[in-house]
Amino acid sequence: MKKRILFLCTHNSCRSQMAEGLINHYLGDRFHAFSAGTEATRVNPLAALVLEELGIDTSPLYSKTLDAFSGQSFDHVITLCGSANEQCPLFFGGVQRSHIGFDDPSRLPGSPEELLPEFRRVRDEIKEKLTVYLTGANHE
Repeated sequence: MKKRILFLCTHNSCRSQMAEGLINHYLGDRFHAFSAGTEATRVNPLAALVLEELGIDTSPLYSKTLDAFSGQSFDHVITLCGSANEQCPLFFGGVQRSHIGFDDPSRLPGSPEELLPEFRRVRDEIKEKLTVYLTGANHE
């Protein structure tokens, strides 16, 4: 049975969306990833673009709040930004909860062309760190 993972970030628009897409694409044989935020907004177009560059289908991604998962259980809940880590309610019971922080490229000033390298950098960091974390000996 696949392990269920919930990625949390404040707006569920960038980092948590990238994490959901990356894990479902690369580790989907072992994990089913979801994402949510303490507030719902929209999927950042540059986050979607850098996922699509890797051949990841972004059509299932949409911004949602924690309420969308009320009553559901997860094997891991991972916060990706400090605000979500502080605001994350403990309704997940005995689930393993972790914080793995990443820079927020959506907060940087600049044109889309200027921001794309930062989105790619954060995407690649998310892929690397979460793959190592989820496939480590303690989580199998």
